[in-house]
Amino acid sequence: MHQSLAQTYSKRSVPIALLLLLSLTLFVAGIFRPFTEVTKMWVFQNQVSVYDGLVTLMKTKEWFLFAILLVFTVVFPFIKIFSLLTLWLKPGLTKQRIVQLYNFVSHLGKWSMLDVFVVANLVLLLKSGNLASIRLRDGCFLFFTSVMLVQIASLWIGIIARKNLSEQP
Repeated sequence: MHQSLAQTYSKRSVPIALLLLLSLTLFVAGIFRPFTEVTKMWVFQNQVSVYDGLVTLMKTKEWFLFAILLVFTVVFPFIKIFSLLTLWLKPGLTKQRIVQLYNFVSHLGKWSMLDVFVVANLVLLLKSGNLASIRLRDGCFLFFTSVMLVQIASLWIGIIARKNLSEQP
C-alpha cells in the first residue's frame, strides 16, 4: 500500500496540514462574518455576510444568483480544500489517482475565482454611485486570506506531488 504524501514527506506534513486546516477555519469564518458594510444616503448601514446574502437571495427567490453565489463562493472553495486534504493525507493513492486529484483541484481553482470577480464588480458599482458607499469588513479579509492560503498549499502540494511521481518507479 502506498503511503500518503504527508507520510512520504514527513518534514512538510505538519506545516501543509496546518495551512489547509487554518484555511478551512478562515473560510468558514469568512462565510459567516460580515463581508461588506453598505451605507446608503449616509444614514442607513447594513452589514452583509456571504451567509446572509445566500439567505436573502433564497427568500427573494433569486435562484440564479443564489446558485452562482453558493457554487462559486461556498461549494468550490470547500471542495478544493477537502480535495487538497485528501491528496495530502490519504494513504493508498496511486500515481494515476494523485494526478487526477491534483488536476481536478487545479481546474477547480480557475473557476473558484469567479466570486472574486463578482465582489469586485459589486464594489465598483457601489463606489461609482454617490448615494451609497461600501466598506469591506473582516469576513472579506478572512475569506481572502483563506483563498491565498489554499493557493499556497495547492502550489506546495503540486510541487511535492510532481516530485513524488518522478521519484517512484
